[in-house]
Amino acid sequence: MATTTRGPSRAATPPAEPAARRTFSARVFLGKALAPVPSEFLLIASTALLLTGFGLVMVLSATMATDMAKGVSPFETVVKQSVFAILGIPLMFIASRLPILFWKRVAWPALILGVLFQLLVFVPGLGVENDGNRNWIVVAGIQAQPSEFLKLALALWLGYVLYRKHTLLGLWRHVFIPVVPVGAVVIGTVVLGKDLGTAMVLVLILLGALFFSGVKLRIFVLPLVLAVGSVAVLAVTSPNRMRRIMSFLDVDTAACYYDDCYQSLHGIWGLAGGGVFGVGLGNSREKYDWLPAAAHDYIFAIVGEELGLIGCAVVLVLFALFAVGSFHIIRKTLDPFVRIVAGAITVWIVGQALINIGVVLRLFPVLGVPLPFMSQGGTSLLSVLIACGVLLSFARTLPSHQVQTRARATARRG
Repeated sequence: MATTTRGPSRAATPPAEPAARRTFSARVFLGKALAPVPSEFLLIASTALLLTGFGLVMVLSATMATDMAKGVSPFETVVKQSVFAILGIPLMFIASRLPILFWKRVAWPALILGVLFQLLVFVPGLGVENDGNRNWIVVAGIQAQPSEFLKLALALWLGYVLYRKHTLLGLWRHVFIPVVPVGAVVIGTVVLGKDLGTAMVLVLILLGALFFSGVKLRIFVLPLVLAVGSVAVLAVTSPNRMRRIMSFLDVDTAACYYDDCYQSLHGIWGLAGGGVFGVGLGNSREKYDWLPAAAHDYIFAIVGEELGLIGCAVVLVLFALFAVGSFHIIRKTLDPFVRIVAGAITVWIVGQALINIGVVLRLFPVLGVPLPFMSQGGTSLLSVLIACGVLLSFARTLPSHQVQTRARATARRG
């Protein structure tokens, strides 16, 4: 019986077409992973890292003497701050890889969790009061400030709500509801803790989101008036805040040196003592318990004393570059959600920096607002770095120049 020789079975050899597709898919995946990032990404990431590193150096310089006086290691405070930096920087780059859809989906859960986290400050045995403010909690010996995470949660929530209503923002009722009631509840949880400085930053975030959502000016003015009026009422109804404001307005600061002018005067003296080039890193005199909160709210005064006008200028330039990169995202994006959230985060970080520096320069009364990236405070640093990760995530989605040009041309024709 004759036998026939068969060729190799088709099942034994994989088809060539699927293999080619797999190779092509792998190349596409690697191409996306290794694609160059936009200049906005590099600008925001580099300034965030530089400011964080600069802040760690200044926290070390401002706390070494006081830590040694307490009988602990001179590096104890900066090590604690470095732990949050080591945790926050990877989180920033992880957040930069998350898609915009993720930030839209977590907007509501983030706000609810942020409010619940903030309410923990009122739990007996958990909440901590400091200088009349109840805005901290202590868990396992670690102190945290929940309102710092509330800033980012509010920015994401405002962006999502205003993005969903962007076609209805010409009507005042759609602008106000639910933005104003929910915003008032969120800010109210901080006001109950008597932290006016953080409440003012949250108000700035709300106003910034409304502004970048593109609402009409006549509609935007009413929330602005309500915000200014609310801050004024909170200031007038608090004797402690009124003393700070009156000492700020008092021309004869020497008369209240031992009272409410003490901190602001030593901040000014620290800046003035540094001159142009400073007295040298680590050589500050004000940090020897002369200047209260030297590593916190008044760290810019230590920068001015030790590094002089040049050091202060470097800090201002870094914040300016950060603002430039952020505003480029706002200008280039075609997504209303990205524009609103990026605008709110930029107003938060840059506005808070200006408020802090203004307090040190005695342009504003003492408000207790930290300098982003640089002031001592782990939760503040962590929340700001994660917010930068959100901006970096948005920077990855920016359209090309050709797409932007076509979109603007279409908008003009429309």
